[in-house]
Amino acid sequence: MEEMPYSEWMSFARKCWQTYGMPRTVVDLGCGTGNLSIPLARSGFQVFGIDLSSDMLAIARGKWDESSVRGLRSEEGSIRWLQQDMRDWELPEPVDAVISFCDCLNYLTDEDGVVDALRCTYDGLAPGGLFLFDVHAPSQLERYAEEQPFVYDEKDIAYLWTSEYEEEARVIRHDLTFFVREEAVGSGGGNGGGLYRRFEESHEQRAYEPEWITAQLERIGFELLHRCADFKWDEPDERSERLFYVARKPSRNG
Repeated sequence: MEEMPYSEWMSFARKCWQTYGMPRTVVDLGCGTGNLSIPLARSGFQVFGIDLSSDMLAIARGKWDESSVRGLRSEEGSIRWLQQDMRDWELPEPVDAVISFCDCLNYLTDEDGVVDALRCTYDGLAPGGLFLFDVHAPSQLERYAEEQPFVYDEKDIAYLWTSEYEEEARVIRHDLTFFVREEAVGSGGGNGGGLYRRFEESHEQRAYEPEWITAQLERIGFELLHRCADFKWDEPDERSERLFYVARKPSRNG
């Protein structure tokens, strides 16, 4: 994940908020290990980091605690970590903004799950609140399948990543085999030895047509303010890889 464009996600969120209204409270839906939640809190926002994975949340908490030790926390910012399913999340009070970046919604591989996540988000926003999210364009999953396998090979870690795409269902399965170097073995524990631990992961994602996502947002009650692609403010085209949506829950006074 080292090369993931977290700074670009942050810049995109700030541009949206500067355009449509700066929030005070923010939900990071599908927060993972906190790579967006923590910078937001350091900037003074009150953040709720929500994720289904207890392991990822444990890492996120560790990072946040370390930032306190290093004096990197803002006095005004805060984070509350919550283990919840994005299809059924809730907070005691509504928030000003929700973000869900890094193609989190693509991990919901049935339409009902996506609709549930959108509806929970609508319910969790205060009137006038903003929902910012991105998804892979359908063509991007096809490109993954065409360009695979992917290989990474460094001193302490290596992986082999293969993908299989079901065109009719628009579902891609990523199978990753990792080799992680343990402590060197042998005399003196020098660099001449060492064992590698092997483990495997599988991930499934589904692509959804932009028109379908737009229709669900509007059916639930969102106002779609803008749709763009690849961290730019321009409208998507056939070459777009990552689609961004900016939606708002209407205010009570319309």
